[in-house]
Amino acid sequence: MKEFEIFQLSNGLKVIHQEFPYSNVAHLGVIANAGSRDENTYEHGIAHFIEHVIFKGTKTKKAFHILNQIDAVGGELNAYTTKEDTCVFASFLQKHLDSSIDLLADIFFNSTFPAKELEKEKIVIVDEIKSYQDSPPDMIIDEFELLLFPKHALGRDILGTKKSLQKFTKSDIQSFIKKHYTRNNVVISSIGNISADALKKKLEKHFGKYVLADTHENKIPAVNAVNSHKISKPETNQSHYILGNAAYSLQDDRKTPLVLLTNLLGGPAMNSRLNLEIREKHGLTYNIEANYSPYSDTGIFSIYFGTDKKNLNKTIELVKKELKKFCDKKLTPIQLQSAKEQILGQITLANENRVGLMLAYGKSLVTYGQVDSVKQIYNKIEKITASQILEISNEIFDEKTMSSVTYINR
Repeated sequence: MKEFEIFQLSNGLKVIHQEFPYSNVAHLGVIANAGSRDENTYEHGIAHFIEHVIFKGTKTKKAFHILNQIDAVGGELNAYTTKEDTCVFASFLQKHLDSSIDLLADIFFNSTFPAKELEKEKIVIVDEIKSYQDSPPDMIIDEFELLLFPKHALGRDILGTKKSLQKFTKSDIQSFIKKHYTRNNVVISSIGNISADALKKKLEKHFGKYVLADTHENKIPAVNAVNSHKISKPETNQSHYILGNAAYSLQDDRKTPLVLLTNLLGGPAMNSRLNLEIREKHGLTYNIEANYSPYSDTGIFSIYFGTDKKNLNKTIELVKKELKKFCDKKLTPIQLQSAKEQILGQITLANENRVGLMLAYGKSLVTYGQVDSVKQIYNKIEKITASQILEISNEIFDEKTMSSVTYINR
């Protein structure tokens, strides 16, 4: 059995499908390679707004029927927006595949964006914005990204502002969709107990009849600031800190070594270097993590933690000390192999999450036009060398180019 199959519908839409025998559950998503970085200044927040209002009615269904169709039979209908992608997806029992395909196609191509529903959803998103403003970890990440890309849409938050939201009309939404939801920018991803040939027939019936524009909008290249620092004194219970740098793009061969380095330094495992040193050894923080987000032409590496005000400077010092270790000395063969074993295990376990796998397939296909097999991914990780990790550390962890945001609680 093939790991996955890629095919095209008659209208040019690309599809990736993994057949999963003996399962009663299927997952289907439509991913558009268009997110908040594709917005002009006037459109700030519109990609995320579309994610909300795309469920508010079609030519044949009201919002209630859309939200009820899959959920009423125990399934889940959802969506998300990132800096570069917008996705509508569903999980459902295999026997509801036809009706779920019909619903996703109807949502994606026939949403009518009723004016009354648009105004209601603006209120909902303003509440969502306020909830983020009540979360210092979310706020400091947004401020850091704006600090790093101050003159580019990548630096703006995804949600928009109350002021920008109030301006959006149905015409604005349709203009953004027409410009960015094109044949080259949209893919369908699927996992379920059905052959690729049988799935193709069902998708042709519901998706194949729609004509998508063949245009392609180039993304405006990102230019990052260097060595920028900001200190704020908000009313929080903790001090918060984020340190980082611009990093490698999705197209860069150094992406995979940086993924491994980030995981070793501050990934989700309890034995990450930062967690062992800052939390376990010194007891200075509850949460400390390293993150790497690659985009089409750049990326963001960051380290975040929250701590008591009196421990802030000491924690920063210890974080920088750990970074310096990676810059000064190569990983030993045992350390490197251990890091590889860990991330390979995490990838294998993550592939058990079929929703995440389906979305990862779609993201890869819409970004690269292809998807690496598990074997290809494993091979890339096995080829990582200690010299690569040392070189990347000295570039990304260079204090002369890193930037930071500090929240010092009053």
